[in-house]
Amino acid sequence: MSNSADSPRTGSTGSTPDPAPVTAPVPSPAPSAGRRGGFRPVRLLTMGVFALAGLLFFTSFTTAKGTNIRTDASLLKLSDLIQDRSQKNGELDATNGALRDDVETLAEADDGSTKAQDDKLAGLEKSAGTQKVKGKAITVTLNDAPPNATAKLPGYPEPQPDYLVIHQQDLQAVVNALWLGGAQGIKVMDQRLISTSAVRCVGNTLILQGRVYSPPYKIQAVGDPQKLQQALADAPSIQNYMVYVNVYGLGWKVTEDGTVTLPGYSGTVDLHYAKPVE
Repeated sequence: MSNSADSPRTGSTGSTPDPAPVTAPVPSPAPSAGRRGGFRPVRLLTMGVFALAGLLFFTSFTTAKGTNIRTDASLLKLSDLIQDRSQKNGELDATNGALRDDVETLAEADDGSTKAQDDKLAGLEKSAGTQKVKGKAITVTLNDAPPNATAKLPGYPEPQPDYLVIHQQDLQAVVNALWLGGAQGIKVMDQRLISTSAVRCVGNTLILQGRVYSPPYKIQAVGDPQKLQQALADAPSIQNYMVYVNVYGLGWKVTEDGTVTLPGYSGTVDLHYAKPVE
């Protein structure tokens, strides 16, 4: 801005004008909305803000009822809710499995089928993973690295938090390698996998068929132990995982279990998908 805007104004000739003659005082006009002392819209807005703030404080006090609504231990945390639902899903799966066994027992008593048909049905159920499978097995255990882990080998950067936890692709790599190695059945934690099972991770937890699990993660497979272990060693994604095992201390353990029996899948086999609204 120029200096002329801040200086006193002068007459057209540049000289100070002559003073006006002294007269009697003229009363000032009444205050208007545009002059100091009048009732302006900004005052109405200010009053509205204070009123709204008071309402918010009162609502917060009424809701809290004297407790800290941010940290009150009586409020159910989201993680607690997830664990509760996971436990209930497990109980429902067990109940469903028991009912299925009862139905199959009653059906076998008198279903009108021939032995050939029963054998064919048993084979299909075994392939689908709904029947128990027995044989030699191995177990692969994956675990997070210690939180204070550092690079054990020269030339590698110090770990970021992302380097120290098990990811979804790590679990999927193990499962896929075991299938390629000829696994007859696979169990992740305490659940049998079927063709529609999805191994998914959210944060540092595993969500499998409506249940939530925390590391260490155990994956058990029935099959030829030598072929299964060779398939694990040949998988490129697992070779990459082993770099993090050796450098940052991610957990990796493979054990031979001898002869075991994997449970059959006890959950629902119905497919759920979206349908158009009619």
